[in-house]
Amino acid sequence: MEFEEDGKLFELREIQRLEGHTDRVWSLAWNPSASAPPTIASCSGDKSVRIWQQQDPSSPSSWECTAVLEDTHTRTVRSCAWSPSGSLLAAGSFDATTSVWEHVGRDFDCIATLEGHENEVKSVSWNASGSLLATCGRDKSVWIWEMQPGNEFECVSVLQGHTQDVKMVQWHPFLDVLVSVSYDNSIKVWVDDGDSDDWNCVQTLSENVSGHSSTVWALSFNPSGDRMVTCSDDLTLKIWDTGNNPSQTNGSASGSWSHLCTLSGYHDRTVFSVHWSREGVIASGAADDAIRLFVHSKEYSIDGPSYKLLLKKEKAHDMDVNSVQWSIKEPRLLASASDDGTIKVWRLVEVSS
Repeated sequence: MEFEEDGKLFELREIQRLEGHTDRVWSLAWNPSASAPPTIASCSGDKSVRIWQQQDPSSPSSWECTAVLEDTHTRTVRSCAWSPSGSLLAAGSFDATTSVWEHVGRDFDCIATLEGHENEVKSVSWNASGSLLATCGRDKSVWIWEMQPGNEFECVSVLQGHTQDVKMVQWHPFLDVLVSVSYDNSIKVWVDDGDSDDWNCVQTLSENVSGHSSTVWALSFNPSGDRMVTCSDDLTLKIWDTGNNPSQTNGSASGSWSHLCTLSGYHDRTVFSVHWSREGVIASGAADDAIRLFVHSKEYSIDGPSYKLLLKKEKAHDMDVNSVQWSIKEPRLLASASDDGTIKVWRLVEVSS
């Protein structure tokens, strides 16, 4: 599915402002379950995770907080992620632990607390099958945990390759390929070697291969998994391409990423978050309080494929935009989170010219 914008005008329309956190909101995650009502998890400096649910399908602004997951972490909860089934929620905290919550109806039970990182956990991510959970942290490491029977988790690998704080980990949409980004300005691609269950770094994307020149904060894959976008303190977004469809290359997207294009001149402060929608729209959130949307440009460029700005939402929040996340089920529904302590739900709508 590709976003059609030729000759059309669009705006990002605020549906609802969600309030309840008492500190900055760091991260958001949409529940992917097809049977569940639209549900967002948010995590905050107030040491809690909140669950928000749309109460009435016919009323877009009927979101309510249905659960508060607290008294588990002693410091900021920095990242949260649903398992592919939507039945488990992982939350990584500055207290060096990751909690895993089981979701049944409206109830949440903490079924595991994962310990091992030396200090702050910065990001958590489930693989496509829900069998592996990746965590990363300020201790420069990436941990891979395997889910065992009885809701047990075993650390199967500790990846030491970054030289600084690892800001985010993200699994490929359908392959067991993990990508990490770091304060050391690099992007690393990790795969299981298949023989000894060791995970190896098969590619490093750094400044000398058209990479970022400052901290890389986040990444997101496109739905087909053959491109990814990264964002940075260097004020740019970069698009990376495998040059092929990984589903047709013996299941490997490893070691084949190359720089496609750089989106520069759009941001004048750090870009903290980026997310690629199922329709192909890239959203970015930055320290200038704005949200920007980018789409693939059909115009010919001598430099090859390129992307262009679709719109900029000024003052989307009162402070830094820390997270932007497109809905999995409704591709034009976007959620954002901010230092101002709020979450906003937006809809991308076509307007008459």
